[in-house]
Amino acid sequence: MADASPDEWLAIQRLFIRYATCLDHGDVAGVVACFTGDCALESPVLGTFAGHAGIRDFAGRTARLLHERHVQFRHVVSNLVADVEGDVATARCYLLDFRTRDGRTDLLSPGEYVCDLRREEGQWRFARRVVMMDRAFDAHDL
Repeated sequence: MADASPDEWLAIQRLFIRYATCLDHGDVAGVVACFTGDCALESPVLGTFAGHAGIRDFAGRTARLLHERHVQFRHVVSNLVADVEGDVATARCYLLDFRTRDGRTDLLSPGEYVCDLRREEGQWRFARRVVMMDRAFDAHDL
């Protein structure tokens, strides 16, 4: 694989941002659209999810927290590195995962996203996404 071209890098960066903002706003369909149909997502806090049904379940959990517990998340991504070969890519970036509840904002943990991507119909999507957190925390902390 080679460094992503500027256009490829920008398109991949947009995917990371679209995922984070859709997740933070409880847009379940928007999160699902960021993934291939045969995808996998691995989270040290919530577990492993496969396919669009699994991603829908994962994003739905976050959406329920937003609406039922009045929790707001802000997933901030930076330092994206992407390598591309044809219609497949690997990409990783840093993550800051903030949670606001009852007027208080906390950093849950810094971490990193490590991803395999595939270009489908001209759009980059996550085929595999691994979330690595620097500090362990429990789903009950959310």
